[in-house]
Amino acid sequence: MESLPEAVLIRILASIPAVDLVLVCRLVCCQWKNLVDGAALWILKCQQEGLTRAESDAENWQNFYFLSKKRKNLIKNPCGEEDLEHWGEVENGGDGWKIEELPGDFGKEFPSEEVHKYFVTSYEWCRKAQVIDLRAEGYWEELMDTTQPKIMVRDWYAGRSDAGCLYELCVKLLSENEDVLAEYKSETVTIPQDNDASWTEVSYSYGLSRPGVRFVRFEHGGQDTLFWKGWYGVRVTNSSVTVEP
Repeated sequence: MESLPEAVLIRILASIPAVDLVLVCRLVCCQWKNLVDGAALWILKCQQEGLTRAESDAENWQNFYFLSKKRKNLIKNPCGEEDLEHWGEVENGGDGWKIEELPGDFGKEFPSEEVHKYFVTSYEWCRKAQVIDLRAEGYWEELMDTTQPKIMVRDWYAGRSDAGCLYELCVKLLSENEDVLAEYKSETVTIPQDNDASWTEVSYSYGLSRPGVRFVRFEHGGQDTLFWKGWYGVRVTNSSVTVEP
């Protein structure tokens, strides 16, 4: 192997799974360590797997590769397909949370055909939250602290056309000890009675997350403004938190 041209060796290494490159091949010798730590190998792996990015934008191609491969929605059960499974710190004001089928009474279909259900609130404040453990999701400390990747948050809300409602979103980036490193809190959105029941997306991006981020806490909720018994409050669905390259 020592006699192989470097370009040939890079092509051979590029056929090996990424985790093995970092955990095994990198330890073989100084030459392999330098190749695994270098850009050329990871640029080739990105090209082979269709992960594109302008070279001038990539500071660390290895991190870009891993972040791209791991990119997924970290919110579990975002659309109520599993009732309230995975949602904690649930506040059930009024008659509490309920899951309904789209479009629902006095509602509209969701923009994506993949979404079939939503959560709906009642006549007093209903809140629910998820705390995402980034290490458990495969984002190790060095990756988060050196790359400080973008963390993107999205949520969708709507009212029903015959009732007014309120909506709030709060997202916190937390340290190992769950200290708040950064926080986004929306204004309290007021949807009037006789609205068009259309779905609205709210999004926020932590352009550079902070060193030390280990958890993301996502919380949303609302209520109706007419205090009608039942489920006339804000509807929420398709929530997402993603770590972006």
